[in-house]
Amino acid sequence: MSLWSSTTAGLVVLPDGRRVRGRGLAAGPPDATEVPDLGLYLTARPHTEAWESRWVSWPDFGLPRSTSDAVEALRDVFERSSVSRVEIACDGGTGRTGTAIALLARWAGVPADDAVAWVRAGYRPRAVETAAQERLVARLDLDPAPSPQGRGGPQGHGGAMGSGSRAPRK
Repeated sequence: MSLWSSTTAGLVVLPDGRRVRGRGLAAGPPDATEVPDLGLYLTARPHTEAWESRWVSWPDFGLPRSTSDAVEALRDVFERSSVSRVEIACDGGTGRTGTAIALLARWAGVPADDAVAWVRAGYRPRAVETAAQERLVARLDLDPAPSPQGRGGPQGHGGAMGSGSRAPRK
């Protein structure tokens, strides 16, 4: 296993140094040298790839059908991104992918209220496309994520981050 190169298209370097790739599935598959170790696919219908992958049911311009399933999958992606090449993708690579990367950024130390601006500055300017997705990023309670390197989530947040309210489940 290896990490993403600094020249990888769609690369996002989280504040704690972890690297993830955001990608739009509509652009087609990556070339053979850019295959991830793990892919997380956020689509309305089941999606798999030839490499290890996870699917979260998440309609376009919406929220995950199960917030707990999405958080579990994102936690796995976050943990594995310290030692593996992981990617997050949806059809266009902007709204759902941007929302997911913003949640990873929170685990990596970005305050909840700043995570959308952070992902727009570091990934795509239109990332996190809807007000509901913005609220999910800002308000979702996230326990600090453990790390194989011993770095947990941001310090000083106790057991949860965010405003204390959960986004509604769909």
